[in-house]
Amino acid sequence: MKELLIVIKEKGPRIDKALTQYLPDYTRSQIQQWLKEGVVFLNGQTVKANYKVKTGDEIVIQIPAPATLELIPEDLDLDIVYEDEDVAVVNKPQGMVVHPSAGHRKGTLVNGLLYQLNNLSTINDVVRPGIVHRIDKDTSGLLMIAKNDAAHESLAAQLKDKTSLRKYIALVHGNIPHEKGTIEAPIGRSKVNRKMQAIREDGKPAITHFTVLERFGDFTLVELQLETGRTHQIRVHMQYIGFPLAGDPTYGPKKTLKGNGQFLHAKLLGFTHPRTQAKMVFEAPLPPVFEKTLTNLRKKD
Repeated sequence: MKELLIVIKEKGPRIDKALTQYLPDYTRSQIQQWLKEGVVFLNGQTVKANYKVKTGDEIVIQIPAPATLELIPEDLDLDIVYEDEDVAVVNKPQGMVVHPSAGHRKGTLVNGLLYQLNNLSTINDVVRPGIVHRIDKDTSGLLMIAKNDAAHESLAAQLKDKTSLRKYIALVHGNIPHEKGTIEAPIGRSKVNRKMQAIREDGKPAITHFTVLERFGDFTLVELQLETGRTHQIRVHMQYIGFPLAGDPTYGPKKTLKGNGQFLHAKLLGFTHPRTQAKMVFEAPLPPVFEKTLTNLRKKD
């Protein structure tokens, strides 16, 4: 069990809303759940969600220990593009979560990796063996996997030093007038919706480069290269400049192209091999639904 102590600095709104300001790493729904479970205490007594905080209130939250997630190897027939004793490169399908969590205990990339690969690094926590970087559930494409801790440290350092290569293909709403561009805008957790990211002055630095590949009137096909790797970076940056990803249920418009989520594919991945120091570059073709959509747009154009 983890215990948190919060002292309210000034009177204000309901306790569930007030606590979101003091606990930015937790959602309001999570705080409301703690209140229902009776693990939030005001002066030693449980408190209801509609209580309005007062200056000097001391609130103690006894956060229950998280349930242990059992990692179960599953035969998911992953597309392993490359593998040796140190690293692997996998082409993740759209709709697959990268690692297990409370809402996704089975069917994740990690479950499949445990079945298909003989070793995975142990540097990350127990539910993320081998995972050096992630892409969103509904983003398809290439990920590098570390099979031992030395390889993991090398690949992670390359990401930090911006020496690895990551290029994406995306279909966005609107007709981008420029052939190339760079988006440099800091990203942090949204203050409005804790499940979203947003452009914030106090966010972490984020840089995305884009090149227009093809235009379809109301849509544009772009190649994007990441210089940083923030959560939802491409999706947030493209929305920020007024060209949100087609099919994006979170950052895009409701009226969009039919698909299985955002049209975003991690097409190209490059890194220096941890052991041999060889420069390695891999490329994955667009998923069938992406290709079909482009074909239909070309016919209309």
